[in-house]
Amino acid sequence: MFTQRDYEDQFGRGQVLRDNTATIVATEKVETGTCWSTESEITGLTPITKFMAHLPLAFLDHPPKSALVVCFGMGTTYRSLLSWDIPVTAVELVPSVPKVFGFYHSDGPALLDSPLSNLVIDDGRRYLERTSAQYDVITIDPPPPVEAAGSSLLYSKEFYDIIRRRLSAGGILQQWLPGGDAAVRASVTRALKESFSYVRVFRSVEDHGYHFLASDHPLPGRTATELAERLSAKAASDLLEWGLETTPERQFAAVLKREISLDHMIAADPDAPALQDDRPQNEYYAIRRHRAKAER
Repeated sequence: MFTQRDYEDQFGRGQVLRDNTATIVATEKVETGTCWSTESEITGLTPITKFMAHLPLAFLDHPPKSALVVCFGMGTTYRSLLSWDIPVTAVELVPSVPKVFGFYHSDGPALLDSPLSNLVIDDGRRYLERTSAQYDVITIDPPPPVEAAGSSLLYSKEFYDIIRRRLSAGGILQQWLPGGDAAVRASVTRALKESFSYVRVFRSVEDHGYHFLASDHPLPGRTATELAERLSAKAASDLLEWGLETTPERQFAAVLKREISLDHMIAADPDAPALQDDRPQNEYYAIRRHRAKAER
């Protein structure tokens, strides 16, 4: 009681904000930024969040006219979407999160003031249920941990039914899954497979998480070069900002070569049901983990 420090005191330089939803700690960690929320590290500066924008936009079979990102985080995906010079809407549940945008991105405040920018403080699913807007790309970036209470509402079949109504003709959903055990991966994959006519999945760079692309329109089999050709100079520069490679082609190739079949994802736990609102596989994990430890 007399020696304990406040949670945020363990960090160095940073910003601490509190609101009715969460406590936000924006801090620097080694060479990458880190954003913490209610005692969980939820995001960092990584090319993964850039691919959440550029991968689905480059796969579209038509020039994009609008995009939506659910879960603002550090704002990296939002910033990457805006590099395509299209109207972009971001929906964030925690009011304080967008306020640290400028802590990680010096151009953050200017981007929020852009006429192409639309920031909404709301629950992402509730926003999609109420809006009548249509989007060419909807990208979902649920923060880890994947077991977090309530997070199943951003992976369920019922949620995907809502998204399908908000995608324009030929539109693409990019769903990021930050990991999870075999049952979670199979359950989320099955939910997407049963909700959309066409689904592809790629292991993220840095071997953390999965990018799902889902649509009711065929997803073109574009090469890395063809994807790169769809980028403007501004978007290409954004993709390479923290890139593991030196060209857009090689950057896209790093993800394309990590494609995984849906059957392979489901085969990891073939008995896992499709994730639904009343069957949140990801949130009920304790018994599975106990059994896995017992079998070792």
